[in-house]
Amino acid sequence: MLPSILWMLFMGFLAGQLARRCGAPPLIGMIGVGLLIGPQFADLIGPEVLGKADDLRLVAVMIILMKAGLGLDREKLAQQGTVALRLGFLPAAIEALVVAIAAMVIFNFDVLTGLLLGCVVGAESPAVIVPGMLRLKSLGWGVTKGIPDAILTGSALSDVLLLLVFSLLLNVLGQGEVGGLSLPGGIRLSPWQVLPFQVVLEIGLGLGVGYLAARLLVVVLVQQNWTRSLVQDMILAASVALFLVVFTQVFPYYSGYLAVMAMGFFLIEFDAPLARVLRGGFDVLWTVAEIVLFVLLGASIQLQVLGNVLLPGLGVLALGLLVGRGMGWYLATLGSNWTWRERVFLLPGNMAKATVQAAIGALPLAAGVEGGEIILAIAALSIVTTAPLGAWATQVFAPKLLEKGVVDPTKVPVSGRPLFLAAVDVSPLATQVLLKAADLARRSHGDVVVLYVDNAGDAQGVAMLKRKAQQLLADTRFEFITLAGAVPEVIVQTAQSRRVTDVVIGKRSHHPWQDVLLGSVSQSVLEMSLIPVITVDLPAEESPRQP
Repeated sequence: MLPSILWMLFMGFLAGQLARRCGAPPLIGMIGVGLLIGPQFADLIGPEVLGKADDLRLVAVMIILMKAGLGLDREKLAQQGTVALRLGFLPAAIEALVVAIAAMVIFNFDVLTGLLLGCVVGAESPAVIVPGMLRLKSLGWGVTKGIPDAILTGSALSDVLLLLVFSLLLNVLGQGEVGGLSLPGGIRLSPWQVLPFQVVLEIGLGLGVGYLAARLLVVVLVQQNWTRSLVQDMILAASVALFLVVFTQVFPYYSGYLAVMAMGFFLIEFDAPLARVLRGGFDVLWTVAEIVLFVLLGASIQLQVLGNVLLPGLGVLALGLLVGRGMGWYLATLGSNWTWRERVFLLPGNMAKATVQAAIGALPLAAGVEGGEIILAIAALSIVTTAPLGAWATQVFAPKLLEKGVVDPTKVPVSGRPLFLAAVDVSPLATQVLLKAADLARRSHGDVVVLYVDNAGDAQGVAMLKRKAQQLLADTRFEFITLAGAVPEVIVQTAQSRRVTDVVIGKRSHHPWQDVLLGSVSQSVLEMSLIPVITVDLPAEESPRQP
């Protein structure tokens, strides 16, 4: 088991970084390496790990849904009105119907089997869509109108509907049981009549359970203060989230996925500082979970089941995606303030199929449903085609189709490593400036640019500052640069061109306050810079006394 995990993490990480350097999403490389080291080819993943693949995928999906909930923006969702709700039902439902009709014509399926295939194909993959939308939010694409938030919410709701219909159809086709609900007075409702109530019940209870779980975490972690560190906070929060997903196996009357996302959403409303801390912790967990999820996804793809259904299967998928989802996307955004470019973006942004298909694609065959091998083949085909294509297209077409807005760092981490500019001179203040920049970089895992404006050709001073920077920033990645020119202007221009996070500069507090305000370098930088400026003083015991 340990060699299998080692292969997954090591090869998955390398493949993801290689894909990133080639301009593709990392998950494409991870899926590809999973296929290579899986049972199809190298067979480096042991059967004991593959046997636990469903459980491992469940944990990974829980983490990414928690990240999604902690990144939702209530104001943007309210701004969209019913668009997010319509995105949750119309595209997936219409795609399922179009796929069912196509399967009846191409594969001679009956109505129920066609609908069963439609439910498998129409379900959206949170494991692919959620990371893509969170990345767009971190870069600012579409955030002004809340487009990533609407897609995130819609993808969670759509799976509730299709998974319920799938379970009902599988029960009818597999066991031949009709089921239903008996009411007082001899009234009996068929499963199809009960279905709308089940959908409402699962969504309502899912939101309610998520609300109560968020309240519980706030009471335990904030009001009662049971924990003492981020690690303890994460252990409790992740355990509660995983329990919400697993408990649906015992109490299948609410959507566990929706409950987890709702818990993250309500945590923002109840205690924003706690949500920020947990968001950082789940970001760390996702670093490992992402590799495990997509490598296992690649390893679970069964190329041999494609066989003779490759071309007809691609035709069914294309009809469902372009005709079915296209019509659903149009109806879902009808009357909204979305432009035609933003509507077109739904094609790459909302098309990916992966985790749901991997989880339920083989169930019809195992239940003895006629045509189950074709359903399994098309489920595998949908993963191979739409998951990498959707992830890649989302990254490529977002800058072309969406408008860039202001990133809200309270909802989602800003993409990239923090970069701090330490503006130093040859005075004793240089030590304090370097210490402050080093502290900020260590706390945020950032980098430092050390800037010395040298207008006098002071080689000795430059050498001294380089030695001091090497000593104080020994465990931090930094760059030392020297430039010439007007000191405040050079500092501000360098900060803007390097796109630094903050400027750190010394303030000569031993001067009278009037002198600081009239002409000091730090005051000039404070007035000129659009980037936050942090000023530091000499310690009190080192400051010269005034006469």
